[in-house]
Amino acid sequence: MSEANSQHAVWIELAAKANVSLGENQIALFEKYLELLFAANARMNLTRITEPDAARLLHIADSLTILPWISKDAKKLADVGSGGGMPGIVLAIARPELSVLLIESTQKKAKFLQDTIAELGLKNVAVDARRVEEIGNSELRETFDVVVARAVATLDWLGEWMLPLAKKGGIALAMKGKKAAEELAGAQHVFTRMAGGKANVVPVELAGTEHHVVVEIPKIGHTDRRYPRLPTFAKGRALT
Repeated sequence: MSEANSQHAVWIELAAKANVSLGENQIALFEKYLELLFAANARMNLTRITEPDAARLLHIADSLTILPWISKDAKKLADVGSGGGMPGIVLAIARPELSVLLIESTQKKAKFLQDTIAELGLKNVAVDARRVEEIGNSELRETFDVVVARAVATLDWLGEWMLPLAKKGGIALAMKGKKAAEELAGAQHVFTRMAGGKANVVPVELAGTEHHVVVEIPKIGHTDRRYPRLPTFAKGRALT
């Protein structure tokens, strides 16, 4: 079995854990997405991983590990700080019935995401190039079943950015490194202020080793209209 086919088997296995069946078309879309990512990476900084087999594991497979947390009943998902499109584009390909919004305020990256969506022919994905704080105070506030973020910021900031987007009964999912438990001690009060419940940190294995954790934060109420703070008010300081 070639290395690419071996990684495809990993994708299929990870999806199956969430009762998601990946077809040949979806696997082809993942491969095309990586081609577009690498081509654009020559012009802008989208990823430090430029070797195809490594990207198949550390981008596609890594993004697929979040699937078990996304309910079959979920209809709308937001990806905060989408960057090069992970995990949002990967999830949109794996779960085509999901409506996915990629939130990316860096204009060059947002343009890459828009071009990539068009090139891949994805009809269930859109891009919003506004700052997440602005979106959290817009008509999209509290409209998402699931809000995800992958390696974007510390948990105290993520709580203020993600939870106002999640509707009551929804969930925020932060994909973080192993230091997440340390951050959590200073972030739970932010989650509570945003009407989030008690966070749970779950280790996730990839290729047989603990690779990252998922911090799951249930949305149990409605976020106070004072949040999220706009950058002019936050002034680079997380909530205390």
